[in-house]
Amino acid sequence: MWYFAWILGMPLACCLAILNAMWLEMREDENNRLAENRRGAPQS
Repeated sequence: MWYFAWILGMPLACCLAILNAMWLEMREDENNRLAENRRGAPQS
């Protein structure tokens, strides 16, 4: 029954990896926006 662990585990691991990448991109965008605001650049 090891294949049930693979059937359930692989999609879960992929979803977590995708969510982690999206979260990191969101944090990077937020940091870039804050840095631009500190420099006085116009906000788009």
